[in-house]
Amino acid sequence: MAKVVPEGWRELAAIGAVLREIETLTVLAEGLSDDYTIYHGLHWTRIHQGCALVGEIDFAIVTSSGRLLLIEQKCGFLKETPEGLCKMYGAKEKSIPFQIGRSMDALHKRLGKSCPDAQYHLDSLLFCPDYSVKDPGSAGIDPARIVDASRRGQLVSIVRNILSLEESAHPNIDKLHRFLGDELNLVPDVQAIAGQARTLYTRISGGLTTWARQIECEPFRLRVIGTAGSGKTQLALAVFQDALAAGRRALYVCYNRPLADHVARIAPRGGEVATYHQLADRILRERGEVPDFSQPGAFGRLEAFMDTLEPGDRWCFDELIVDEGQDFKESWKDNLLRLLRPEGRAWWLEDPMQNLYGRPPVTLPGWVTLRSEVNYRSPQDVLEHLNRFLSETYQISAGSPLTGSDVEILTYNGTADLITQTKRAITGGLGAGFKRDMMAIVTYRGREHSSLTPYDKLGTFPLRAYTGEYDLFGNPVFTSGDILIDSIYRFKGQSAPCIVFTEIDFETFDELVSRKLFVGMTRATMKLFLVISERSAQALLQRLAGDA
Repeated sequence: MAKVVPEGWRELAAIGAVLREIETLTVLAEGLSDDYTIYHGLHWTRIHQGCALVGEIDFAIVTSSGRLLLIEQKCGFLKETPEGLCKMYGAKEKSIPFQIGRSMDALHKRLGKSCPDAQYHLDSLLFCPDYSVKDPGSAGIDPARIVDASRRGQLVSIVRNILSLEESAHPNIDKLHRFLGDELNLVPDVQAIAGQARTLYTRISGGLTTWARQIECEPFRLRVIGTAGSGKTQLALAVFQDALAAGRRALYVCYNRPLADHVARIAPRGGEVATYHQLADRILRERGEVPDFSQPGAFGRLEAFMDTLEPGDRWCFDELIVDEGQDFKESWKDNLLRLLRPEGRAWWLEDPMQNLYGRPPVTLPGWVTLRSEVNYRSPQDVLEHLNRFLSETYQISAGSPLTGSDVEILTYNGTADLITQTKRAITGGLGAGFKRDMMAIVTYRGREHSSLTPYDKLGTFPLRAYTGEYDLFGNPVFTSGDILIDSIYRFKGQSAPCIVFTEIDFETFDELVSRKLFVGMTRATMKLFLVISERSAQALLQRLAGDA
C-alpha cells in the first residue's frame, strides 16, 4: 500500500464534500505499493508579476527515483471546445489544460528555487471519472495523459506505467519530500475537515440522543450523567425540539451565559432558553421590575425572588431541561421543578467532572439515571494526554476515530513569558490551517484573576473578550477582536476546533486541578495547545512519575 501524506484521511472517508477525491485516494493508495508516496490536497502559491496565484493540485505521486506525477481530478460533466477541455463553474468556463499547465509551471519554478541543483522528472495526468472525452486529439492535453470514464478502471496501471520503479533511487529524493511537505506548507484543508469532524461527532454521538428518548417512566424524570463530548447538548436540543413539535411548552435552563446564548441561537423558536438568573430576570421584567445589575448583590436578589415565586400558568412548562446540572444549587432545582406542570417531563443533564464550584450534587430521589461515559468529540490523542493526568478511577473512553492532532505543550515563567508563549500557540494554530474564528483561547484562571483580562490584543492578534458589562437588553458586551478569549468557567459547555488552553498554573495537583484540566482539554475538537507554567509542568511530571 502506498504511503499517504497527510495521514488521517481514512477516518473522514465517508463524509464531506471531498468524498470523490477520497474515493480516488483510496483506489491509488490500495493499488500502489509502498514504493510510492501520495501527497493529497497539495496547495501552492507563487507571486507572478505582482499578483498572488493560488491553486490546488489534487494528487502528487512520488517515486524514489525522483519522478513526480501531478493528477488533476475533474468530476462531472466537461465541455469540449476548440481551445480544449473546459469545466463549468457556475456561469464561468475554465480551461483544464491551462489549469494543469499553470500548476506544472508553478511547481517547476518553486522546485527549481528550492532545489536548484537537483533534477526531478515532472509529469501530469487528467482524471475525469464521470466523462468520456469524445475527441482526445483536440482536448489540449496529451491523450495518453487523459484517464476518462472509459478508462477509469485502469487508473492505477496507467500511473504505474508513467512512474516506473525500474530506475535507481534519486540522490536528493529527501529534498523533494521536504519541499512537498514543508516548502509548500502541506496541511489538510482544516476548514473542510472541521466541518466533517462536526458531522462525524454528531453522527457517532447520536446514540445518547436516540436511546435516552426511548426511555419510558411515570412520572418522567430522567437524570443523564454524561462525560464531556458524550452528546448531552445534542440530547437537550432534540428533546427541546420534540416538545415544541408536540405542542408542549419547553424550558431549557443552564448555568453558563455563553452556553445559553449558543443554544438560543441554534434551538428552534417557541420555547424558553435561559440561565437560571436570566429566567428570573425575564419574569421580573414581565412584572414591571427591572433589576439593577450595577448594584452589588443583584444576582443574589434574583435567587431570593425565585425562592418565593408563584409562577402561575404563564411561567409553567410541559418540558423542563436542565443542562450543567452539576453547577446548580439544591434550591434552584426545587424552584425549577415548581415551574413544571404535574404531567410534565423533566430532564437533568450533568457531568460531575465539570463541577468547578465545589457544589454538592443535587438530590433527585426516584429519578431514573442514565450514564454515558464515552467522549465522542475530542481526538483520541487529546484524551490519551488527559487520562494520564486523571486518576485511575476516572478514565475517559474515546469514541472518536480522529487522531494525529499532536497535543502541543508550551511552558512559561512569568507574565511576559505567558504572553509570548500564548502568542506562539496562536501562531501555531494559524500555521496548522485554522482560521481565527475556529480558535478559542481559554484561560485556566477566572476572568477576575487572569493576567490576560486587561488585554484586547496579544501581539498582532485582536481579541474578542467579554468586557464584564451588559448592554441595555442584558446582553454581554465583547471587544471587537476576531479570536475569542474566555475563562474556563465561562467557556465550559462549548468547544472549538482549535483550543489554546493557557495560564495553567497551580502549586500542587488536587481534585480541582484535575477537573479544570478535564474541562479545558475536552473543549478541543481537533487541535489542543497547552500553555503551562514551569512549576505546574514539574508537578505534572512528578505525578506521572509517581503513577508509573
